[in-house]
Amino acid sequence: MYVIIIILIVVLLIAAIFINAVQQHRAKIESERRAEVSKQKAIIDETENVIMACVNIPTSPRLMEVLHNRVLNALKVINEHNSTPEIKQRINDAEQRTSIGSDGTVTSDFVLPDNDKLIIQYIQAVKKLRILLRSEHSKGKVDSKTFIDEEKQLERLQIKVNVETLIKRGRAAHQTNMLGSARQYYEKAKAALENQNQKDEYAHSRLANLTEWLNEIQSNLKSVNAQDRAKRQEEERDELDELFAPKKKW
Repeated sequence: MYVIIIILIVVLLIAAIFINAVQQHRAKIESERRAEVSKQKAIIDETENVIMACVNIPTSPRLMEVLHNRVLNALKVINEHNSTPEIKQRINDAEQRTSIGSDGTVTSDFVLPDNDKLIIQYIQAVKKLRILLRSEHSKGKVDSKTFIDEEKQLERLQIKVNVETLIKRGRAAHQTNMLGSARQYYEKAKAALENQNQKDEYAHSRLANLTEWLNEIQSNLKSVNAQDRAKRQEEERDELDELFAPKKKW
């Protein structure tokens, strides 16, 4: 009798341990599932924010396809872990967006935003595009040729934003006769363009503009310095004339 009771107790203990192990395993799987779904949702939100920012950024259809594919792949992963009618519909929508043919043609022209806040957001969006493109390439989702071509376009765009921002500030300083500040802005813009390995038509055109403006500033500064020297010499002559002038008799 006692043997049977002991055996039952042992069986219950083993069963309890087994059930607890199963529960812990299920909890671990569920935790990993939620973490993966949360990760993919973050990827979707991040990518969709960049897609929205691309409305004001000159991008190629090919790059937009990379972004839409990133969203599609994340939705498919979510569907594997938590399939719902909403997720399936979003997958269908994403597949339609990525089915459109694409090439490397830029979809819009570059226009510098009006204020500094928008310029900062613009630069951040371009940097984010480069990060996402690099990430997709490292995962094998983007072939090397596409990556190289799109990376070059984004790099040129980022340089263009920086250069145009510096020129904008330089022109404002130039027009208000703040020649020293204007020269600093122009020189920074010129250095950014000169550091490019392969200069395009934009770079050559802007370098010509900057060289002209810097020469104009240099000429103006020489003129100002000559006027200052003439003024100082005139003041010195006045002092000498007063010093050696005949003394008046009272």
